Amino acid sequence: MNIIITGASQGIGYSTAQSLAKLGNHTIIGIARNKNKLLQLKNEISSINSNAKFIPMVFDLKELNQKPQELLNLIVSYVDRVDILINNAGLLYAKPYSELSTQEIFEMISINYFAPAILIKSLIPIFSSRCHVVNISSMGGFQGSVKFPGLAIYASSKAALASLTENLAEEYKDKGFSFNCLALGATDTEMLRTAFPGYNAPISADEMGVFIADFSINGYKYFNGKILPVSTSTP
Repeated sequence: MNIIITGASQGIGYSTAQSLAKLGNHTIIGIARNKNKLLQLKNEISSINSNAKFIPMVFDLKELNQKPQELLNLIVSYVDRVDILINNAGLLYAKPYSELSTQEIFEMISINYFAPAILIKSLIPIFSSRCHVVNISSMGGFQGSVKFPGLAIYASSKAALASLTENLAEEYKDKGFSFNCLALGATDTEMLRTAFPGYNAPISADEMGVFIADFSINGYKYFNGKILPVSTSTP
């Protein structure tokens, strides 16, 4: 399968790409800003499965509003269809709401909501008939979940991504595409450690990557338009 994953240079995205390589001879496009880490991931995937193909794609998703065609052109230069899209990239500035700059608010909304929305829109013409879009949200954006100070914009932008998932599943239900959203709980990542210093998450990035990889390949068989909490603890 042809798989695209954003935010692939670290944390859950990095681990998910590795897990996907273990599950088959897939072509995996990893999008992130850090070229060196993407190249490192490429080497690791080659050692995991020499028949899997990893394509590092250096692109800043904050620029997607200005360059949507540029990213699309890069993608179609490697693949003619997309079977799985994992919108994993996320951005968090953990600070009191009143202390957030306008730029910080804009950047969080751009990465957490706007970039997935535009990327999906750009790629729909080359979605395969059974394409599965997996949007990675957060329990912070899950309705009725515990909320924490300092995460207002991050959580609400992730909630918007969850709502987008439900709406697109309805809009494209006759096309055969599937849209699902995973609201992740506490996972040991750099982002979580920034938001909750000293907190020991019960799930590692590698463990979550295994789950997301399997769900991306098989989840469409059981779910569409669903917001699924993947959490064992609060936060």
